[in-house]
Amino acid sequence: MKIDIKYGKGVQSIDVPEKNLVGVFYPKDVKCGPSDKTISEAVDAPIGFGSLAEFLDGGKDIVFIVNDGTRPTPTAKVLDTLSKRMDLRKARYLIATGTHRDMTEEEYDFVFGSHYKDLKDRIISHDSKNSECVHLGRSKNGTDMEVNRIAVDADRLVMITSVEPHYFAGYTGGRKSFLPGVASYKTIEQNHRMAMRMEAQSLVLKGNPVHEDMMDALEVIRDKPIFTIQMVLDRHRNIYKAAAGDIRKAFETAVEWANEVFSVTVPEKADLVISVAPYPMDVDLYQSQKALDNGKWALKEGGKIVMVSKCREGIGHATFLDQLSTSKDPKTVLENLRKEYRLGYHKAAKMAEIMTWADVWAVTGLNKNLIESANMRPFDTAADAVAEALKIKQDSRILILMDGSVTIPKVII
Repeated sequence: MKIDIKYGKGVQSIDVPEKNLVGVFYPKDVKCGPSDKTISEAVDAPIGFGSLAEFLDGGKDIVFIVNDGTRPTPTAKVLDTLSKRMDLRKARYLIATGTHRDMTEEEYDFVFGSHYKDLKDRIISHDSKNSECVHLGRSKNGTDMEVNRIAVDADRLVMITSVEPHYFAGYTGGRKSFLPGVASYKTIEQNHRMAMRMEAQSLVLKGNPVHEDMMDALEVIRDKPIFTIQMVLDRHRNIYKAAAGDIRKAFETAVEWANEVFSVTVPEKADLVISVAPYPMDVDLYQSQKALDNGKWALKEGGKIVMVSKCREGIGHATFLDQLSTSKDPKTVLENLRKEYRLGYHKAAKMAEIMTWADVWAVTGLNKNLIESANMRPFDTAADAVAEALKIKQDSRILILMDGSVTIPKVII
């Protein structure tokens, strides 16, 4: 059976015998209405607020926090809708980069759409190492909560984001725009250190220390007016549903919708899992790792998992790759990682954990020697990886996750 999978902005074709194929899995197909209608209905009937106009009334320093270009959030469509209800130039726009680099012009166009030219002088990109941040105290887990002063001092905050599974925060969206979105490097490093703990998993919020930190930061600014617009997308990046208003209640609602889309039942675990990180999630190896972490839930012990990602801009944070390269024994890598934490080590730990019980293969645009040094086996194409798997084991059961960065497979028991 010929199957096309996304690779960068193009495709690769693989041929999987019908007898070997467990299935091709996407986020679930759901019915989506017109984007403007979906957003409008949410904005015009916000949870916990009378209206957006009432929320904005009297605001002297209105700040929007929006996701950067590595996220699929359709911010431009939200701005299209809001432009009919307010003067967008009365606000400033803070990009929730976390520790990511500033966006490219192409990414700014993607995020702001037709509004970019008019709002360009109102946009500030958060810089975790250089932006002025305010210390809000310590979370119950001991994290120093330092957040961009622009967000802290604003008298009205509007957060535009999307909600999907996240491999250690449980879910993206909501509170994540504030911390780590516009937090200091120190804060993000302390928060992400807790991703090394088993409680930090996809779809898990209760008892998840990473999520708890984010909620603690919101608790400190409980009295600050925050209006949020949180969307759940389908597999085609169309808007499935949107919730607006109170950040906590809207997030809880969006999480339920996210589960409807991204939690996917599979009939069995496979010998070979092909997990694709599609554009724009394929920006680098650091971001693409999420496809591995999600794909592992559908993989047999002793099996092989193939990450397919262009890795358009290279590695990302080099620290995690350096740590993966310290030993050919993943157990030794994990022992080294536990000794001292630096930002990015959680990525290495999540990958090394998989390597203790399965083989990790990779189809990327990166140097093959670099991939091999990190204990992964490189392939030029996904077709080559499939051919090798069938050569090793003719009856290999093969499962494909077309949007591995956000799809969480659950095996029927």
